Amino acid sequence: MRLVKPGPVNRLLVALLLPVQPVAAEEARRIVSLTPHITEMLYAIGAGEQVVATDEASDYPAEARALPKVANYRSLNLEQILALRPDLVVAWQSAQALQVQPLEKLGIPVAFSEPKNLLSLADELEYLGELTGHREQAREVALDYRQQLAQLEAEYSHKMPVSVFYQLGSPPLMSVNASTWMGQAVKLCGGTNILADSPIPYPQVGTEFVLMQDPQVILGESTDQLLSLWQQWPELQAVRHGQLWPVDTVRLHRFTPRTPTGIRDLCEKLELARQHPVSPP
Repeated sequence: MRLVKPGPVNRLLVALLLPVQPVAAEEARRIVSLTPHITEMLYAIGAGEQVVATDEASDYPAEARALPKVANYRSLNLEQILALRPDLVVAWQSAQALQVQPLEKLGIPVAFSEPKNLLSLADELEYLGELTGHREQAREVALDYRQQLAQLEAEYSHKMPVSVFYQLGSPPLMSVNASTWMGQAVKLCGGTNILADSPIPYPQVGTEFVLMQDPQVILGESTDQLLSLWQQWPELQAVRHGQLWPVDTVRLHRFTPRTPTGIRDLCEKLELARQHPVSPP
């Protein structure tokens, strides 16, 4: 996570637009969150009452649903954000860095969030604690998160490998490589992702490739989606042994302190697959 502090340029314009000058980041009391995972992290560390607006997809916890919505996955409502007089905006770096540039130019502090791996989320929780004045609670939440990951790794990472196809949508049929959050979760659970080595984080893939790999488990976003696509190939190990499993997308696709719960659910599904013998190639 990176904080962009206001520069000297346009300070007069900021003063004209905002009745009060932006406060220092560590004193942030009027926060705009631009993604669901950021909103959830802020509430988790006790800074929920300081959040004055979120994006349209922020739906957890329930209190966040009542806040003004100033962004979606395509754009920001800059006028509405300015009217709320935020002293900190927290954005998703890869998706929103360009969108928040006008706010940065107006001197509004912007912090960027983008955890790259499972452990880095704990670091971001602690950093948000620094920015919002909730250092102790953030450290406690981060510690609990790290402990949950460590427990999962101790339980599952050395289990017998299980081959996995992680399905994202269809059509087009997509999946994940080892660098993604979902790919990291599969590995932590002792799974072998059949697309782990893809150079693209979210590759498109043909059904022929999946059939050739014959994974023991196929994971997807819903039972109906999985059944409608894969049951036409009953010879697949995953179909033959009933290992077509929906995953907890809220917890696995939205990187938050609740993510370990979603990972544990995934690990338990892979554990079921270990009860069936692997078919010969």
